Amino acid sequence: MIVTIDGVAASGKSSVASGVARALGIPYVSSGLLYRAATLLGLEAGLPLHQAAALLAHLQGNSLRLEPRAEGNRVWAGERELTLELHSSRVDAGVSAVAALPEVRAWVDAQLRALPEPFVAEGRDMGTTVFPHAEAKFYLTASPRVRAERRAKERPEDVPVIEAALTERDRLDTVQSAPAPDAQVIDTGPLTLEGVIEEVLASVRAPLA
Repeated sequence: MIVTIDGVAASGKSSVASGVARALGIPYVSSGLLYRAATLLGLEAGLPLHQAAALLAHLQGNSLRLEPRAEGNRVWAGERELTLELHSSRVDAGVSAVAALPEVRAWVDAQLRALPEPFVAEGRDMGTTVFPHAEAKFYLTASPRVRAERRAKERPEDVPVIEAALTERDRLDTVQSAPAPDAQVIDTGPLTLEGVIEEVLASVRAPLA
């Protein structure tokens, strides 16, 4: 079984995917972490983020890999763990450019498709491009202000600054981020995290009842 959870930036995809995965007793896969890791390694190496060939060569040379777990994914470059370094403003600013590169997207998709089922996969195009055959698909959304207020609790930045960055991120991610035709769209704005998780679980379990 594969469950896909797509959505806009800061809509709660990782938290929801983790909660759903724990409830189902399976791992979850955070595709965005691979794009963030590619961005981080590219920035550290001083590579132009729009040059796919150079980025891919650098990623393969560093043995970048994702370790999916229900409680939280970990990302490694060889023996170095990158996980705690992936959520920063500079990575935020560059990740859309990296994720827009078809060659990088193909590389990430190949890594994800090689993972053993079952799992919950979250990202931008899990239900449309990577796992179009998934049994259950969801798309999370919320207003930029709601998402900015949530993210401000995690980072020492002002809400208006975060909101502006998220609005720009939405614009850049338009091509990659859209609901699958058969996805259930959930506005997470008026819901608690637990409420979103329960809504997803109810839909996943309904065919099994």
